[in-house]
Amino acid sequence: MKSDDLHHPPRILLAKIGLDGHDRGVKVLARAFRDAGMDVIYTGLWQTCEATMHAALQEDVDVVGVSLLSAAHMTVMPELVRLRRDLGIEEIPLVLGGIVPESDHPKLREIGVAAVFNPGSSMDQITETLRALSAARRVPPASALKEGFERRDVRALARTLTAIQRDVDLGGWSFPRARNASRVLGITGAPGVGKSSFIARLSRELRGRGRKVAVVCVDPSSPVTGGALLGDRLRMMGQEPDANFFIRSVSSGRVSDGLGPHCEEIVGAMLAFGFDHVLVETVGAGQADVGVRGLADRVLLVLMPESGDSIQFSKAGIMEIADAFVINKADLPGADASLAQLTGVIGADRPAWKSSTMRGEGFADVANWVVAPAGPA
Repeated sequence: MKSDDLHHPPRILLAKIGLDGHDRGVKVLARAFRDAGMDVIYTGLWQTCEATMHAALQEDVDVVGVSLLSAAHMTVMPELVRLRRDLGIEEIPLVLGGIVPESDHPKLREIGVAAVFNPGSSMDQITETLRALSAARRVPPASALKEGFERRDVRALARTLTAIQRDVDLGGWSFPRARNASRVLGITGAPGVGKSSFIARLSRELRGRGRKVAVVCVDPSSPVTGGALLGDRLRMMGQEPDANFFIRSVSSGRVSDGLGPHCEEIVGAMLAFGFDHVLVETVGAGQADVGVRGLADRVLLVLMPESGDSIQFSKAGIMEIADAFVINKADLPGADASLAQLTGVIGADRPAWKSSTMRGEGFADVANWVVAPAGPA
């Protein structure tokens, strides 16, 4: 079944918690759910229970799926249930997959685990269970969302973003924004240049300066099934949740300019909620993917060593819309030569820096530019 057959793609968060370092199976599941038309948010290995449930809150997912092969299910799952209750997101179902003795299944269901899958469970059974659980979830009424939003309840923000994405009628409530030269930063670049890791480091730098930061991460939807693997969060989320660092993963749907549906409204809601900066990460972009220019106040183009020469840097399109440039992965050979060729083309009017997420270098200079009013760096 394609996601077009549903009102919206189910949003599934997949988590590996604790010291279990086996992720082959969960990655197979992630791809299978994507191919079944779902939006899958994979948070990576060695996550904590707390970080997992805070991610579920921010993403307002339809289901949290936990993969455990460490026999820790009777420790991990009760903790997730407790955190779900404490965070006020009890409406999000929890499911478990792993090596779980049959004798433990009733105990897990009794504490609030919606389903348990052992090795050998069919993919059809798993996907249909996820679909049924997702279909049972409802967006709260606009009045409740607005009341919570005005109290700065992060749950209301997350649920409001879901309502926006699902075209729910908000009764005239909207989020128009005044253009401000440094609040919304579009971050774009080709696949593999390290945009997500760069954003993680830049966000950490901005948070160290007391700035409240929200990130919109756009990943491509399948043109065949409509599903998406939303994997940017795993490079950004930390072990300890931060109330002033908010990440929302978005699939591109049928939008083909590097963004996704309703990005303008999503950004507007984040600004209205009180974030100082909203960073928008585009889909891995090609030369003609310039849609972020109409959304962002400023655009930062991320490159990497040996990703082009002076002719490539002189071409029209994405090079033209950038207000600043970063040669990321500057720990690789060729960074100095790439920066020299780039600056030779763009001149002195637009700044360019080197950065290395591995070494933590270059981010203070970029952050200085981000927080400064518009104008020459």
